[in-house]
Amino acid sequence: MSRCRSRLALSSAEREEISREVAAGESVRVIAARLGRAPSTVSREVGRNGGRDAYRAQSADAAAWDRTLRPKRCRLAQRPRVATLVAGKLAQDWSPQQIAGWLRATYPDDGSTHVSHELIYLSLFVQARGVLGKELTAHLRTRRMMRRVKTASTAGQGRGQIRDAVSIRDRPTQASDRAVPGHWEGDLVIGLNRSAIGTLVERTTRFTLLLHLPHMPGHGQGVRVKNGPALAGHGAAAVRDAIVTQITALPEQLRRSLTWDQGSELSQHAQLGVQAGLPVYFCDPHSPWQRGTNENTNGLLRQYFPKGTDLARHSASDLQAVAATLNAGPRKTLGWKTPAEAFNEHLLSLQQDGVATTP
Repeated sequence: MSRCRSRLALSSAEREEISREVAAGESVRVIAARLGRAPSTVSREVGRNGGRDAYRAQSADAAAWDRTLRPKRCRLAQRPRVATLVAGKLAQDWSPQQIAGWLRATYPDDGSTHVSHELIYLSLFVQARGVLGKELTAHLRTRRMMRRVKTASTAGQGRGQIRDAVSIRDRPTQASDRAVPGHWEGDLVIGLNRSAIGTLVERTTRFTLLLHLPHMPGHGQGVRVKNGPALAGHGAAAVRDAIVTQITALPEQLRRSLTWDQGSELSQHAQLGVQAGLPVYFCDPHSPWQRGTNENTNGLLRQYFPKGTDLARHSASDLQAVAATLNAGPRKTLGWKTPAEAFNEHLLSLQQDGVATTP
């Protein structure tokens, strides 16, 4: 069967000309001008076939034909060591982007280990035969068997007005530019049967704390009493106490502010400010993007707490384990450090400065 060559590809005759000109010591630009080609075309041709000292027209032409063969083997199939590393990190619930960044940070001088996150996705969804087992897709945050375009969430929750709320527009500038750690964003992740988990995320380091909000005694029993206690476990008092317990374990220098949405679960923000020394600021209505760090984190948490499930079945220990896993994953925005590493650096800096920390 004869093989057809694209008009854009270099011909055998052109490669013979390149070989002679390279041997004669001509520059890439001179060779390109004589062939009527772009200098970049000639430069790539010589570079991918051994360079000026080793370029040969016959072997270069054979290699070009080999590159046109289809189907091509997946790059991970050609690198079993890298495939093993990728599979191990996927099994630890790392995202493809985290894995790609970690490989570059861990093996900066070994280009053979560098793969893109898109290649990992392709190896899972398109080229999974014998490379990455399809069961690893269960560790992706979406847990889908195929990639789909993300759609905006239409889920909404009834929110009331917060009395004496301080607007996010009055928040210190240092909170907006993430220059100083200690500024937090918070929200609730809602589940089945009015269950909920509270989330706190530090803006500079992306370090996450999870709030255990179990149902109170009597929840789901009998008729609900109007204006009675919030038995679901995420009423204003319960959320306030959970935040105070978590946040006061940190040095004062890491308790600079908290930004929340318009949820009535933080209607006791004034008491929270007094008990925890933590000023609270509220987003504008229907503006979740104003606490985007927290929104992104809540999206990551849905891998562990899927929508439509009862979150009350998770113990405080379960939440600590999930938070530890999330904080141990490298982040691109942190230069592929983990939130735990970044947060601990700030704690160590405070200790070296003589600031006492609560164990």
